[in-house]
Amino acid sequence: MSHTDARSRTPAMPSAGPEEGDQLPPLEIPVTRTLIVSGALASRDFQDVHHDTEAAHHKGSPDIFMNILTTNGLVGRYVVGWAGPYAVLRKVAVRLGAPNYPGDTMALSGHVTAVTPPAPDAPEGEGATVEIVVRGTNRLGDHVTGTVTVTLRESPTGQQDAPPSARTPKRTADHAAEREAEPGGGTA
Repeated sequence: MSHTDARSRTPAMPSAGPEEGDQLPPLEIPVTRTLIVSGALASRDFQDVHHDTEAAHHKGSPDIFMNILTTNGLVGRYVVGWAGPYAVLRKVAVRLGAPNYPGDTMALSGHVTAVTPPAPDAPEGEGATVEIVVRGTNRLGDHVTGTVTVTLRESPTGQQDAPPSARTPKRTADHAAEREAEPGGGTA
């Protein structure tokens, strides 16, 4: 089973369909201040520990840290990046562990624990429902662990979905990291 490099392309599901025990390709996401702050703002989480370094220090944290909604979104993106853009997330159940701080890299991995074929009366184009155990680690240990349930679907045209190479899972994170590396760029 061949997968694309997660650093440059969307990790692809095996063409024969998933089987219990299949490993999802790993995905590394650079954790930047921009990612932490923009994730908090996008999810309307205005807690100061997600954008104000001094407030985070005052509350006992060495720096700002990623909120659970951003983590949840990144886990969903990881699974849908593997399952294809027409997949439907049915359940995302995660537990947070070590915080994600600026400068960390979150390494996501996962494996298929169950595959349930579609019901005989399932809508046309609906495929198997897949349960995946996901783990995201950083330099401090497990940042996130959990289980994701996703239903696979064909594209609306009925063709087997092939993730486009232009849809890169790390595009936003890479862009933010590049901006932060520029002199005077990307700080929040």
